Amino acid sequence: MKIEIDSNSGFCFGVVNAIQLAEMELENNDSLFCLGDIVHNSAEVDRLKLKGLRTINHDEFKNLKNCKVLLRAHGEPPETYKIALENNIQLIDASCPVVLKLQKNIKLGFDDILEKGGQVVIYGKEGHAEVNGLVGQTNEKAIVIGGINDLDKIDFTKPINLFSQTTKSIEGFYEIEREIRKRMIDTQGKDDVLLITNDTICRQVSHRQPQLREFVKKHDVVVFVSGKKSSNGKMLFQVCKDENPNTYFVSDESELDKSWFANAKSVGICGATSTPRWLMEKIAESVKKLKN
Repeated sequence: MKIEIDSNSGFCFGVVNAIQLAEMELENNDSLFCLGDIVHNSAEVDRLKLKGLRTINHDEFKNLKNCKVLLRAHGEPPETYKIALENNIQLIDASCPVVLKLQKNIKLGFDDILEKGGQVVIYGKEGHAEVNGLVGQTNEKAIVIGGINDLDKIDFTKPINLFSQTTKSIEGFYEIEREIRKRMIDTQGKDDVLLITNDTICRQVSHRQPQLREFVKKHDVVVFVSGKKSSNGKMLFQVCKDENPNTYFVSDESELDKSWFANAKSVGICGATSTPRWLMEKIAESVKKLKN
């Protein structure tokens, strides 16, 4: 049985940078605080925990003073930087440049649409770390929608400035845009509605969708490796599953089922932007042992 690991799967630039910064700091210190899971993959979080990385939540962060804290790639709202300044916390800022640019654009877009009596809408997962940081740029006034079913949160009589979480699907974003435009036209009774759209999806992430579709076509069975908390993982898994129904989601080797590979001549291993390469290699070894 042939087993292939997808060369395009694994950490994106932002995650690689955050982990490198954490490891560099831990080479010289026994411990380091990280505000939230450094990556939505429990296996990688556990690996770094053994090196001294201590994950804290925002309530714990507020009570810290005179220490160092790593900010992960997802980005943070302005409140986090304010607290750090007040409490003499040295920030190791690993916020992804793509996310930082989006934060800046949303702040500018919010100020602009507010003058027009409008609203900022963010296509993303409510409560997601990146989305929390984006909403923070709008004084918590942005409307977050996860899909078509959330569109009733929007006032279609007002102008709209639409943005997206960087890891959402391009297809989903443009479906949302079309539906919002349609409802604005229907509500306002005119075609020249004020809808500003900003395709702010990370291309390093979005390009993986066509790459994955081609990869899963080549194999009888596909094992998609991702943490259960990863929004990107859930989205990319569905991309694989739609292309190859014999695609299975696992977080570690204990979730593998020998029956999946009974008649397989070729198995593909792939994963999310939050999936470490070493974990995919470990899964590949486990599949090989199961087959043998």
